[in-house]
Amino acid sequence: MDGMAAAGTALMKAVRVHTFGDPDRLVHEEVPRPSPGPGEVLVRVHAAGVNPPDGYARRGFADLPEAIRPAWPLPFTPGWDISGVVVEAGAGVSEWQPGDEVFGMVNFPGRGSGYAEYAVSPTGHLARKPASLGHVEAAAVPMAGLTAHQFLFDHLGLGPDDGPVLVNGAAGGVGHFAVQLARIAGAGPVIGVASGRHESFLEELGVDRFVDYTRTPPEDAVRDVAVLIDAVGGPHGHRLLPVLRSGGRIAPVFPGDYHPERAERAGITVSGHQVRSDGGQLAELARLIDADRLRVGIDSVFPLTEARRAHERAERGHLQGKIVLRVEAP
Repeated sequence: MDGMAAAGTALMKAVRVHTFGDPDRLVHEEVPRPSPGPGEVLVRVHAAGVNPPDGYARRGFADLPEAIRPAWPLPFTPGWDISGVVVEAGAGVSEWQPGDEVFGMVNFPGRGSGYAEYAVSPTGHLARKPASLGHVEAAAVPMAGLTAHQFLFDHLGLGPDDGPVLVNGAAGGVGHFAVQLARIAGAGPVIGVASGRHESFLEELGVDRFVDYTRTPPEDAVRDVAVLIDAVGGPHGHRLLPVLRSGGRIAPVFPGDYHPERAERAGITVSGHQVRSDGGQLAELARLIDADRLRVGIDSVFPLTEARRAHERAERGHLQGKIVLRVEAP
């Protein structure tokens, strides 16, 4: 920890990054416990979700162009997704009380602090944890669920009048929520693209058609798609242009090369968006989960002490649902 804690300072365990780099830079150590300020609550974290931006932060955002790369002072605690129990409310807080079970994506895109036994959150970034879920499952929802929700409803305005929807990377965190929310919106048919081992998982989630990209490139098998949610991106994103109709829309979850001039000639629009913290929308997702209309996929669970292994699993890719850290608070 940074120097000696003052006498009587409450401590906690947390994972911190002291130098940017590979997963072995994640250090489990003892640090001072935070206190909530006005409009904030202190949450005893039971579980923390692992998301791609956690890895970006660990690497010093080296994945991003230097001009837009955040400069985060070291050391820091990564993680934005948490599920836990309110233990203390700051000044002026009336909506949350100690003992309330909550989950949320806290402070995104600012500095997160979820890989810890306790975390401070603005009240508006939290929602009541779905009663039907444990904390591990609830911690898997916020960033991926909000990304899918905001892309489909806020930005694309998806509804029953929209035609076929294709989700590329359909088995992953954002993808498996996007498949389900597209069906809830009434759009469709919904086409899921993933490797063959995810076929039964995605059929259980309700895809109308499954494409195993390891056997058949989707650009050879699919046409006339109205909306593409691309949860893969990368330099070969343009390969999916043939699946879209004129007037089709691409919503990339990760940066990709979609050959903008070629897309424009084909009448295809590409619009990227960044997810934002929103407790109200999380409450909507919680209602869908408790109504058994939205399922949460868990790829793997690691203890907080093994955050390094969790990041190594994330970097291997091909996830089925989300990776979660189980946090043991005193």
